[in-house]
Amino acid sequence: MSPPRATVRLQLHKAFTFEHAQTQVPYFARLGVSHLYLSPIMVARAGSNHGYDVVDHGAVNPELGGEAGLIALVEELRQHGMGLIVDIVPNHMAVGGADNRAWLDLLEWGRDSRFARVFDIDWDVHDPALRNRVHAPFLGKPYGEALQDGEIQLCFDQQQGRFHFAYYEHQFPLAPSSYASLIRLAGEPLSDYSRRFREAVSQARSTRGDQFSAVCSELAAEIRAGGAVAAALTALLSRFAENSDDGRNLLHHLLERQNYRLAWWRTASDEINWRRFFDVINLAGIRVEEPAAFEVVHATLFRLYAEGLIDGVRIDHIDGLADPRTYCRRLRQRLSKLTRERPATAPKGSPYIIVEKILAPGERLAPDWDVDGTTGYAFMNEVGALLHDPAGEEPLTELWTAFSGRHGDFEAEEKAARRRIPQELLAADFNACAHALHRVARSDPATRDWSLFAIRRVLTELLVQFPVYRTYADARGRSEADEQIMQQTVAAASPHCHPVERPLLEAISRWLGGEPPKQVPPRARRARLRAIARFQQLSSPVAAKSVEDTAFYRYGVLLSRNEVGASPGRFSMTANEFHEQCRSRGERFPHAMLATATHDHKRGEDLRARLALLSELPVRWAETVQHWRQLNAGHKRHTTDGDWPDAADEYMLYQMLVAAWPPQLALEDASAIGELRDRLAGWQIKALREAKRHSSWLENNPLYEQAAADFLAAVLDPARSRLFLTELYQFVQSIAAAGAVNSLTQTAIRLTTTGVPDLYQGTELWDFSLVDPDNRRPVDYALRHQALITGAAWSELVQNWRDGRIKLRLIATLLELRQRHPEIFASGKYLPLTVEGAAADHIFAYARQVEQGGKQTVVIVAAVRFPGHITEPDRPVVPASHWRDTKVVVPAALQQKGWINVVTGAELGAAAALAADQLFSDTTVAVLETTFAAA
Repeated sequence: MSPPRATVRLQLHKAFTFEHAQTQVPYFARLGVSHLYLSPIMVARAGSNHGYDVVDHGAVNPELGGEAGLIALVEELRQHGMGLIVDIVPNHMAVGGADNRAWLDLLEWGRDSRFARVFDIDWDVHDPALRNRVHAPFLGKPYGEALQDGEIQLCFDQQQGRFHFAYYEHQFPLAPSSYASLIRLAGEPLSDYSRRFREAVSQARSTRGDQFSAVCSELAAEIRAGGAVAAALTALLSRFAENSDDGRNLLHHLLERQNYRLAWWRTASDEINWRRFFDVINLAGIRVEEPAAFEVVHATLFRLYAEGLIDGVRIDHIDGLADPRTYCRRLRQRLSKLTRERPATAPKGSPYIIVEKILAPGERLAPDWDVDGTTGYAFMNEVGALLHDPAGEEPLTELWTAFSGRHGDFEAEEKAARRRIPQELLAADFNACAHALHRVARSDPATRDWSLFAIRRVLTELLVQFPVYRTYADARGRSEADEQIMQQTVAAASPHCHPVERPLLEAISRWLGGEPPKQVPPRARRARLRAIARFQQLSSPVAAKSVEDTAFYRYGVLLSRNEVGASPGRFSMTANEFHEQCRSRGERFPHAMLATATHDHKRGEDLRARLALLSELPVRWAETVQHWRQLNAGHKRHTTDGDWPDAADEYMLYQMLVAAWPPQLALEDASAIGELRDRLAGWQIKALREAKRHSSWLENNPLYEQAAADFLAAVLDPARSRLFLTELYQFVQSIAAAGAVNSLTQTAIRLTTTGVPDLYQGTELWDFSLVDPDNRRPVDYALRHQALITGAAWSELVQNWRDGRIKLRLIATLLELRQRHPEIFASGKYLPLTVEGAAADHIFAYARQVEQGGKQTVVIVAAVRFPGHITEPDRPVVPASHWRDTKVVVPAALQQKGWINVVTGAELGAAAALAADQLFSDTTVAVLETTFAAA
């Protein structure tokens, strides 16, 4: 059971609970997966459709069925010999609202709260208005306006005996230190309570909370009983609720004495003094490196693991943590220690631990983190690049620049975004990092004259040139790999710095781990460690917001390369490069997850596979798209700022129309075309806002957005664009079968190469989903289950490939192979195979081999590559005549062995080479199996 053989990722929410998952366990077991892999299961914000907005790490989410529902699901899994992996969220919690007790306690008690070191708050900011306070940017309008409009109200909870300010769904508890002076305003009936509250908060920290709560409980009971005390409190609240200057002044002065400072949400990017998840105001960072915070986040998780209810974890957003290496090692140690407490019915072996980590080109996950690998973004990038024809890069880049008038250089687009994002979305985080570095500078007479503004300028250039999400320096300094990254960054940033400030660039590099902090005096060491954490926790969101959430939506050479974990600047990958990645993964992280679709993907796996075909057809595509531009010119809105949507947005839309058109969508089906239009409209508005060119999440441009929506509606309207729709449909039909070939190749590789394949919910059939929330739509499991149990000849599936059953059959067949021979995929060798002949470039082949129990098992995988010009027009099949003399060379030691193609059931005799026309008879994927006695 450890490592997993194959996983299926499920997104849980109130409409798909543990019980719903439980009913599908027999289907997943029959499909051949070994583990369910669930989105976060701890208590999340009510109605959450993803679970990453956790409000309580201490309990299982009741909306999902609570712990009882989890137990029932696990019992069902155990009956089918299956395990469970869950997503955990150690980086942040949902805040605001009134549902996070830890956050409310923090607002109530401020720096004295027992959660003050759980949340990542800078209590010592330079702004005196925020020093020792929490910036609370939850108001929908400027503070003065909200106050003037009576939207902020002072309330009293008669059950708890506590005061709070209410602003729509948000609650802000009154600081205990404010109770005595507030209640004194009520006069004689409450004077005794004023004294008692003052005495309670003056107690020692260890007892004041209990003393304060006791007084609150007594007050609540007396208020509920009615009488003079209740009347006096009602009159007090009425004074604060008055629509008058006096009432507003009372409220304002009381608010100013709290442990937080209410503010307009737009102030967050500039003034917030706590770390968020990227720039999301309602997700607050956790200092999980602190022992108390670590226990708060993991106590229930550890119990569930010890009780045998979970078998592994996926760590969300590992790069958000201050020290990922130490965190992962600590988590591994604790889980491993608990293994001995697990019941006998629980799966044996080590806990499976993977991290959500985006690796830049050439970057490798550090082996000393003690994890099993990443969640599969790296593989998704690599197999996607393998499907792209390098010959298409130059003409498609030229087409993009000519059509759109924008950059054909992704690196330039990325750096432009990196220069802008820290100042617009993450200014407060940038300033906190700059101040942390300035404190380091001031701690040494040799560097004290470096000003804050000089540090800001140099820090900007470092972030612009930074080639990865982050480094992982700690008290020991930087690793060799991180040192190379920083040297590369400094060299790239230096020409952009003023010559006078280049020594500061070198100094900052030393402060950020070039000189190990453990080698400097304690006070300076603390300052450097804080600066290192600030920088490393800044560079990660800068990368994410600049690359994935900005540049990806501005750069449109070929959108199939604009995917999470990918670098659009790396257009393609050779077969040998891909082989090396597979071999290296088998040596370093043989149990890393392999994904081609996730809840975060920007385009579905089969959508990307079809879109990759344009790399093989650049001339035809250029002619087609230029013609469409002329055809649809009349649907644009003509403005003084140009025609809307602009050419870049138009070009990207054409790619999406071609790629997202469902295989079974008929031109005459107006209702289904309308559904496609609505789905694309959701993608379009997100793309426009993420690009931040004409609109954004912060500054919506409804006129431009409407013009783009009108254009989309017009081109998909049969009454207005019949000719275009016909041509679009014909173009899609001409490449759809070849796109299916790409999809089957991608699927076969994921299920047979080194690593643990993950199946994202519903992608057993064709996946033409768009960015979330489209990729989280309900799944028709009844349809999939029926397709799985209904037997059909392979030839029938090929003929009816549009319904997706051919993909489901391939998945089930290869998962069954993994089930029969788990050892070959868990630890077997990866052997690239040579392909010879006229069409050698159109085949990708390798073998997996293992010796166990006196037997050798070998699996050969061969799949069609670059099918754009060679696939039959109506079926995902390559005519036998195309292959001519092309063959896959069999290793010498295996040339006397016969083979069975598990995909089609065909038998192939012993041979020195496998002829392509035999391998790919009525299929484009061949997976051959043989077992024999070891020598």
